[in-house]
Amino acid sequence: MINIVSKGVDKLRQYGKLVMFSHTIFSLSFAVVSMVLASKGIPDIKTVFFILVCFLGARTGANAINRVIDAEIDARNPRTKGRQIPRGEVKKGEVVAFTAVCFLIMLYGAYRLNIICLLLSPVALVLLTGYSYTKRFTFLCHFILGVTCACAPVGAWLAVRGSLSLLPLFLGAANTLWVAGFDIIYGCQDYDFDRENGLHSVAVQFGVKNALRIAALLHTVTLICLIAAGILAPELGIVYFVGIAFIAALFVTEYRMVSPENLVNVNIASYSVNQLVSIVFLVFGLADVFL
Repeated sequence: MINIVSKGVDKLRQYGKLVMFSHTIFSLSFAVVSMVLASKGIPDIKTVFFILVCFLGARTGANAINRVIDAEIDARNPRTKGRQIPRGEVKKGEVVAFTAVCFLIMLYGAYRLNIICLLLSPVALVLLTGYSYTKRFTFLCHFILGVTCACAPVGAWLAVRGSLSLLPLFLGAANTLWVAGFDIIYGCQDYDFDRENGLHSVAVQFGVKNALRIAALLHTVTLICLIAAGILAPELGIVYFVGIAFIAALFVTEYRMVSPENLVNVNIASYSVNQLVSIVFLVFGLADVFL
C-alpha cells in the first residue's frame, strides 16, 4: 500500500514538472483581474469556479500536449533532453490521455459559463494545440503563444459579460506582448540548436542582439497597453499605476541580466522575473478594486 501511494505521489510530481504547474501564474493574474473588472467586484461563485476550471484545464492540457509534440526535439536538445518524456519517466500515450481529459474539462467549464464561451472554445483548442507546431515554420511562434495566453483575460471577461469592449482587448494585447517578449528572451538560449535543426524564432530570424531589442520593445508596448487599461477601467487608480511602475522596474531589471554575450541568466530573466511581474499585476490590480 505504501509503495502504491509513493508511486502515485511520484507520478503526480512528474506531471507537475511536465506541465510546469509553477508557471500557472503567468496568465492567471490577467484572467483574475479581467474577471474582477468585468463584474466590478467578485462575480457569483459559480462563475468564478468555472472560469478557474476552464483556465486550469486549458493551461494544463496545452503544456502537456506541447511536451508530446516536442518530444523528439526535446530529446535532441541538450538543454531539454532531461524532460520527462525523453527520459521515459512518462509515456506519450499517458500524456495524450491526460491532455484529452484536461480539454474536456475546459469544454465542460465553457458550457457551464455561457453560449459565447462554448462557441469560442474550439478556437481556443486550436490555439492551445497548434502553437506547439509553429516554431517549425515561423518566427512568429512567440506571438502565437502570446495570443494563446491572451485567451485567459478575454475569456474571463466574456464569461462574466458575454460581450467584449476595449478594456479586455487592451488586457489581452498586454498579455500577448508580455508573453511574446519573455518567450523571445527564453528562446535566445536555443539560438544555435534552433539554427542547426531548422527551427524558427525571433533570435534565429534577426540574431540574438536584435531579438533582445524586439523583446524590450514589446515590453514597452505592454506597459502602454496596461496604462490604457488603467485609464479605461474606472475601478483602477493610483494603486494600480504604482504597480505598473513596479512592473516597469522589473522589465528594466530583466534586461540588465541578459545580453548577447551573456545568456547565463536567461531562465531567471524570462521566467523568475516575469513571475514577479504577474504577481505584482495581480496584487496591485485587485488592491485597487477592493481597497
